[in-house]
Amino acid sequence: MPVHECDVDEARDRLREAGVEIADGNTDHEQWRASTDGATAVAYDEKVVVQGVRPQEIEAVLRDEGGRTHVYFDGACRGNPGPGAVGWVLVNSDGIVADGGERIGRTTNNRAEYQALIHALEVARDFGFDRVDVRGDSELIVKQVRGEWDTNNPELRELRVRTRELLDGFDSWTLEHVPREINDRADELANEALDDV
Repeated sequence: MPVHECDVDEARDRLREAGVEIADGNTDHEQWRASTDGATAVAYDEKVVVQGVRPQEIEAVLRDEGGRTHVYFDGACRGNPGPGAVGWVLVNSDGIVADGGERIGRTTNNRAEYQALIHALEVARDFGFDRVDVRGDSELIVKQVRGEWDTNNPELRELRVRTRELLDGFDSWTLEHVPREINDRADELANEALDDV
């Protein structure tokens, strides 16, 4: 549950300007509440706590700056094709901004890797970051997206185009292949999502 140490009156004004509905707090300790589809922000003395399944919109407004994030992604597949899942982690100078994993249905390993990358980039975009340094342990995906390798598979070509569209939406980006040990948290989240039945 993200906690923002801030001036809660300024935070309320920023959320209101962004079109987020503001209401009175539910207890004596709550100064106000702000709700969007999938998230609620609750203001206390000098801090705002964000909860819910999709906190990105509120988080982006409260952060009120672009900034840089490191994005880690990994796709997992049991069988090829088989049940698939994605995992992602966003990290900045304050630590982990967001992470998660989810099942994506029957797929191949390469499609799962692309879907993980796409999902991670969408989360980074929704959080309002303007610069991303992306890291993944799939050499194939990294080299295809950077244009060093091509593919004859039309589905992978389409996923590569979507990935480049997302990357080009940032002010700057890098994409680097890293060893699995460096990407272990994203890998762990994808596999945990596969294990959850």
